[in-house]
Amino acid sequence: MAMGKYSRVDGRKSSGYCSTIVVVVFVAFCLVGVWMLMSSSVVPVHDSNLSSQETVNEVKGTGIESNSKQFEDSSGDLPEDAMKKDGNTIYSQSENKSDTQDDQSENALETGIIVEGKKEEKVETEGTDMKIESKNKEENQDGKTESQEGPKEEAENDGGENTGDGETRQTQAEGGEMKKSEQTESEEASGENKSESDEGGMNLDMGDSLDENRREEKDGSQVEQSASENNVESQEKNQASDEVFPTGSQSEILNETDAQNGAWSTQAVESQNEKQSQQSTISEDRFAHTWKLCNATAGPDYIPCLDNWQIIRRLPSTKHYEHRERHCPEEAPTCLVPIPEGYRRSVKWPKSREKIWYYNVPHTKLAVVKGHQNWVKVTGEYLTFPGGGTQFKHGALHYIDFIEESLPDIAWGKRSRVILDVGCGVASFGGYLFERDVLAMSFAPKDEHEAQVQFALERGIPAMLAVMGTKRLPFPSSVFDIVHCARCRVPWHIEGGKFLLELNRVLRPGGYFVWSATPVYQKLPEDVGIWKAMSQLTKSMCWDLMVIKKDKLNGVGAAIFRKPTSNECYNKRTQNEPPLCKESDDPNAAWNVPLEACMHKVPVDASERGYQWPEKWPQRLEKPPYWLNSQVGVYGKAAPEDFAADYKHWKNVVSQSYLNGMGIDWSSVRNIMDMRAVYGGFAAALKDLKVWVMNVVPIDSPDTLPIIYERGLFGMYHDWCESFNTYPRTYDLLHADHLFSSLKKRCNLVPVMAEVDRILRPEGKLIVRDHVEIIGEIESMAKSMNWEIRMIYSKDSEGLLCVRKTNWRPTESELIKSAII
Repeated sequence: MAMGKYSRVDGRKSSGYCSTIVVVVFVAFCLVGVWMLMSSSVVPVHDSNLSSQETVNEVKGTGIESNSKQFEDSSGDLPEDAMKKDGNTIYSQSENKSDTQDDQSENALETGIIVEGKKEEKVETEGTDMKIESKNKEENQDGKTESQEGPKEEAENDGGENTGDGETRQTQAEGGEMKKSEQTESEEASGENKSESDEGGMNLDMGDSLDENRREEKDGSQVEQSASENNVESQEKNQASDEVFPTGSQSEILNETDAQNGAWSTQAVESQNEKQSQQSTISEDRFAHTWKLCNATAGPDYIPCLDNWQIIRRLPSTKHYEHRERHCPEEAPTCLVPIPEGYRRSVKWPKSREKIWYYNVPHTKLAVVKGHQNWVKVTGEYLTFPGGGTQFKHGALHYIDFIEESLPDIAWGKRSRVILDVGCGVASFGGYLFERDVLAMSFAPKDEHEAQVQFALERGIPAMLAVMGTKRLPFPSSVFDIVHCARCRVPWHIEGGKFLLELNRVLRPGGYFVWSATPVYQKLPEDVGIWKAMSQLTKSMCWDLMVIKKDKLNGVGAAIFRKPTSNECYNKRTQNEPPLCKESDDPNAAWNVPLEACMHKVPVDASERGYQWPEKWPQRLEKPPYWLNSQVGVYGKAAPEDFAADYKHWKNVVSQSYLNGMGIDWSSVRNIMDMRAVYGGFAAALKDLKVWVMNVVPIDSPDTLPIIYERGLFGMYHDWCESFNTYPRTYDLLHADHLFSSLKKRCNLVPVMAEVDRILRPEGKLIVRDHVEIIGEIESMAKSMNWEIRMIYSKDSEGLLCVRKTNWRPTESELIKSAII
């Protein structure tokens, strides 16, 4: 057993050399006799197990209180100072439970040995030397000395170095306790030896340890010499048992139990097991993550790249709306956004176009400021939308018809299919264009018009957050059939007209710019000045003014301009103002590219995109674009074949699997995002449903976004290592086809999943098609967010996963109470 700094309980020193020798010899002979008796009988398994368990308990002594309760079988008989705690290990100084306790106590105290007796057999054991002898003899009989010596030497080599004060750290602990309900051990030495066998070769050589401890004390005691002489044979047979009990606070147990059979495993085994676990392809908790709620002042409306106030406050200027642009955190957030107090499942389309739950977007500022223009009103527990706007107080449908009547060539839903609505407000214009088979990409900044884009998305109308600032919009060139601005508050004419020139970049040759604003129909000095500047700018851009017409019902007017279809006008200009862009300037480059006040030439080659107008809707959806003929497709075939095969594939997948095999109620699905669209085949396969799909082409994927627009669909570029420009709880369904395996090469998937959780509505679905190992990762992270696994399927190396986001996190008020925000 281990001891503290002092080897005696009562502090007394040896009474003399001769008396000590006599006592030791007498005790040794007694132990020999006891061993001979016990070696012929079977040691009870119960006692050996107890001894083994006690050894483990000694080793696991970290953090145990130094009181007698740890030794339940003898707590009532231990002297008050018989135990002491050094560091994290408890040492037992003396235990005495034999029926002849009074006769043996003095010798036991003087030699520092535990004396224990088995009450049933009235057998007592004393002395250090005979215990060691009996142990080694049993080891020889069992043939285990060699096998025990190896682990012992290894433990000494690993942990038996000097502690700095000339003492070697302790590497073994001796068991000496048992439950009250059990009998005491029959013989300590026999029990210790049995414990060694159970523990895989642990040697609890108490005598040697005591001898070494006595020598380190250097107190002149002769007992150490006698013990050392009697232990020479034992030391020769098992040199690894020569260990020292250090003093005081430096005491600690170094020998560890075997990794397989003992209570503690080694660091090497633990590390190896962890490495093997990390190398597993699909592990239940390998990708589990402890999710926290976002600590943001925006609360339930947190948009990481637009609410990064640490960067926004340090901007040198906000003249060009830099504070409305993206400023993403250096590390993408891994937190989850809370839901608003009282949030309810969104109203289904088409009812959602007229009303939404107030508590889903609990903002009333627009109702106060724009209520008279029929933008939005508060009606009981709903926010209602009469369908009006600043330029169409009497409803969007009338205004839509007014535009087409002004210029019939617009042909809503036939020639004009995909439009861009700048400064959209609550997007009622785009919401009612669905009735004309038109898709409107509506955008507005996150500004003083509180939650305008959030209102639009909650209504089930496509919209995104963006601003005409210092960078290009995240769209390819020449993709929108019409660009619309109804009092959109953009100063088109300033700084060389660079904002209008950006619209020129994304507008198709032959496309229309519909401008409904006060300078068109009012005669105030400011309006007259703006109209004059706009007239000069559009003329220098070679735009044709097609018509100016006034809507008598709403009291507004609109001017409609047309972008040229050739470069003839550009070449005839007397002044190169605004200038043409350099030949090296790629008009399709749109991700974080600064705006320039220049114009790109119109394509003149018949095989180039933009030379011809697309097919009318809906033929354009299924027919490969004419300009794909000379290109190779994403999947290696000729582009038209790739296009056709992709469309056929997604029609089969959607009809045979998505619509019927996943348990999705498609009547409750309205806002959908394809997080990695290629040709837009997934969105095209859903054309008969009352849904809209935001097709996202990642910036590291082939640039197929122009093909998607050519089909009469829409989308944008995005880097999924960053946050998306939308409000939380935007989409009912997210679709990721081999997105995560691609992203894993560039960024951590944990913040990507946090972003998925942010933009997905409660009860929304995530469908993932990817390699099986990626499916395992996403499944594990979804489970850690308490999402419901709706379906998981794998074949060969590919897998399919459908999960449902659950509404489990605290509400905003609970979050405030817990002081997280």
